[in-house]
Amino acid sequence: MAAPQQQKLKVNGPVTVTANRLTDGVVVWRTAAGGWSTDIAEAAIVTTAPEAIALLESASTPHNEAVGAYVAPVVLSGNGAIGPGNLRERIRVAGPTFALPGAEPHAS
Repeated sequence: MAAPQQQKLKVNGPVTVTANRLTDGVVVWRTAAGGWSTDIAEAAIVTTAPEAIALLESASTPHNEAVGAYVAPVVLSGNGAIGPGNLRERIRVAGPTFALPGAEPHAS
């Protein structure tokens, strides 16, 4: 069952559910098959609050594969590709927006 604050969820466009994999902290997305994927292209996309709550509830399985699940906006391009819908999600997908000391500059 969703927490009361999740039941007031407003969805204004395509969203998915994302979390961090419990074993290593890697960002994962909930798939339509009920699993988790490290590829945002495999994420289940929904467009209404009840669908988002149902997807979020499905992420709360007793298997403890991922933690910190929440609903995140995504953008769909004309060719059907899925991309992160805000800066936070872009950073979670691609890494920091600036080069860390000793790291190669990130192309995005």
